[in-house]
Amino acid sequence: MSDSPPPNRAAAAAKIAANPSGYKVCEGCDSIVGSGAALCPNCHSYRFDATPERVTLQARILGSREQTSVTADDLG
Repeated sequence: MSDSPPPNRAAAAAKIAANPSGYKVCEGCDSIVGSGAALCPNCHSYRFDATPERVTLQARILGSREQTSVTADDLG
């Protein structure tokens, strides 16, 4: 098992960190969603933190590890 995340996760995290104003962090499950989302697609929370610092920090955290959450795509 590799200690580094898949390249697509790291690339997505870098894209988010480069434009944090386009995203926000769900306060229910810590997922990153687009800034236009009204509900989190993963946990259906409606509370978000859209500060650039929080988005950038969460992108770095999520981009540096394997996915551990179940997403809507996983259930389909």
